Amino acid sequence: MSNKPIIKHPPHVGSTSEREFLEGPHSRLREFSFVLRVMREFIRGFRVLHFIGPCTTVFGSARFAEDHPYYRMGMEVGARLAEMGFTVLTGGGPGIMEAANRGAKEAGGTSIGLNIELPFEQHSNPWLDVMIEFEHFFVRKVMLVKYSMGFVVMPGGFGTMDELFEAITLMQTKKITNFPIVLMGTEYYGEMVKQLTDKMLEQGTISPSDLDLFCLTDSIDEMEAYLRSRVVKRFGLKQQLFIPKR
Repeated sequence: MSNKPIIKHPPHVGSTSEREFLEGPHSRLREFSFVLRVMREFIRGFRVLHFIGPCTTVFGSARFAEDHPYYRMGMEVGARLAEMGFTVLTGGGPGIMEAANRGAKEAGGTSIGLNIELPFEQHSNPWLDVMIEFEHFFVRKVMLVKYSMGFVVMPGGFGTMDELFEAITLMQTKKITNFPIVLMGTEYYGEMVKQLTDKMLEQGTISPSDLDLFCLTDSIDEMEAYLRSRVVKRFGLKQQLFIPKR
């Protein structure tokens, strides 16, 4: 593991601020104060992440232990992304997030975590070069999309699904284009995706072309090829980005 220090930026607001904000209307002064606190959180994120280099974010459950096959897959994903020249960005917590950060660090790459404050503490994993704590989910989600060139989505729960559908919706509505999303884990996602998309197609709530917005695979090589083609296309990056680091 690297000896580089973790730069931890403490939050400026209490852990109940977002919950109180979402309860409903408050006084205008209180609402304006909340906007200022959110603005500070955005600026703090911009300052830290602006120069971190090309990133790919890995999502997945915090509940998989080190001996789980998905944890080992997460390490392989993180290592391959680092070898491709990406900084690996995660939610900074345990489970799949730790696995991807660990794989990246052990492969000689850079590893960053955007942790979220929760009523139950989510501790950061020890494989990070930089860790930023966010209180507000929506600020963190903007940062993950803004500073990522693509998402690798591994098996996870509601939080992982939230990030996945956010990115797919942004592409479907043309807010972003050519943003590669790879779902890793056909056993976990295959039946779920088929049942969901079959029903949506049957009812006409999505178009057949929307199924091209993501790639479902178990193959690290296929993940790399999918990211490589679409990242170069979207950002005009040179192929030198993908010269292996080892």
